[in-house]
Amino acid sequence: MDKRNLDGKVAVVTGGASGIGLSTVETLIEYGAKVVVGDIQAEKGSALETRFGPETLRFLQTDVTNEDQLQSLINLSETAFGGLDILFNNAGHGGAPGNIEELAWDDYDQTMDLLLKAVFMGTQMAIPLMKKRGGGSIINTSSVSAISAGYAPLTYSVAKIGVAHFSRIAAGQLAKYKIRVNSIRPGFIATSIFGASMGLPRAVADQMAEQLSQAGAKMQPIGRTGEGRDIAEMVAFLASDAAGFVTGESITVDGGITTGPPHSWNEEMGGPLLEALGITPEQVEAMMAASAES
Repeated sequence: MDKRNLDGKVAVVTGGASGIGLSTVETLIEYGAKVVVGDIQAEKGSALETRFGPETLRFLQTDVTNEDQLQSLINLSETAFGGLDILFNNAGHGGAPGNIEELAWDDYDQTMDLLLKAVFMGTQMAIPLMKKRGGGSIINTSSVSAISAGYAPLTYSVAKIGVAHFSRIAAGQLAKYKIRVNSIRPGFIATSIFGASMGLPRAVADQMAEQLSQAGAKMQPIGRTGEGRDIAEMVAFLASDAAGFVTGESITVDGGITTGPPHSWNEEMGGPLLEALGITPEQVEAMMAASAES
């Protein structure tokens, strides 16, 4: 029996009309699941329902910070497909910019409502439906910014470490219902979230994602930019019976970017000490060569 098979499973994916969410929707369907998609992007979401057909995918325009809209999305899994087995709390944006001195509290609240509170709400709303099914899997999108500074704005980073720790605590509380809860920490994934967080129109942000895909490889030890499918495959694994003994974990999927600074994996980089001294790797090689000749 293929434990990655999701036949008969029903999933809800928030933020499923683009980026990581879209890749996850496509992957879950490929593995046999039926999917309910929530997103604020009505045109893209409706196109998804047309593409896969209402017998496989349902779309509901959803602002996950709105309790009534989120509850309607969760409920749709039962009315459309008979229940809920998988929840991917993924909707988000790049977070309010600015350091602690500049931060506007309204922006802070909006970021936390979207990136953290909506994860709490979605999880809570999923529990009754998953209990009816005898269990389920909840997967939440965290970030590598939860474990290191410098990857994202302050607000985003704080929210994402909250998501990871919430997932761990929820896993303990919900284990008695056979509901597993995990989070994923994506690294540098080429999606429109970067352009959107800069205030660019969605169409321009989508184009920027293509540029990031080409330019980001040099940032990664693994030599390529992350793709939505890289995260989607981890979601599918955590949603499946193959991960039946995995709960309370925060799993990093980042191409190795958090293994260390660039000089730790790129021999062409001189490292912080040489940089501070103003010495290039080429100069080091020249000094070593001169030393060997003397």
